[in-house]
Amino acid sequence: METTMELDELKSVWQALDKRLSRHDDIHLALFKEIRLEKARKSLRGLFWGQWLQLLLGVGLIALGVACWTRNTDVLGLLATGILVHAFGVVTAVAAGITLGLIGSIDYSAPVLKIQKRMGVLMRFYTLNANVCGAPWWIMWVLVVVAFSGLGRMDPQAATPVWIWISLAIGAVGLLATWAFMWKQRRSSTSEPAASDAVCAADGADGIRRSQRILDEVARFARE
Repeated sequence: METTMELDELKSVWQALDKRLSRHDDIHLALFKEIRLEKARKSLRGLFWGQWLQLLLGVGLIALGVACWTRNTDVLGLLATGILVHAFGVVTAVAAGITLGLIGSIDYSAPVLKIQKRMGVLMRFYTLNANVCGAPWWIMWVLVVVAFSGLGRMDPQAATPVWIWISLAIGAVGLLATWAFMWKQRRSSTSEPAASDAVCAADGADGIRRSQRILDEVARFARE
């Protein structure tokens, strides 16, 4: 009878100890998750402010484009340039707004898997943003310069300066080379960490990738 009571007491002690250890692990995981997720949030601050700058740039391009094409309806080259700058400004501003919306939609109190999915959506859209609004500046800077020149009085019969055609040609080659480089590095980044770092430098998504690595770390810690 006494032996049975000792076994029951020992079992009760082990159960209490197991519950205490379980609570300790839960608290440790919660603290670890909170600290690491805050770091993941901070990793996106640079991207957040960068997108605000992109949004302002887009608004400025819209204003420039409208001013150019409305003043030069009789000059085909300036009319087309103004419309292109106007359209590019709209795309730039909208892409920045969507990126900011995706950043703000991440709920860091949600399960890690859900946060990872939202971060993946942000990564895919920002990659599109970088390709559509970033790389084309190889060419767009020339159009912006031309648009500024169109704010003054222009001779409708004046020929397009040679430097513009040369700059556009060089810009087109640079744009294609940039897209090819980013595509090649992105393909190889899945198997080579060093290549992944090169992609970060190329598309400015290093903050998103840091956040993704932190989330992976939290997920691994939770499974262990």
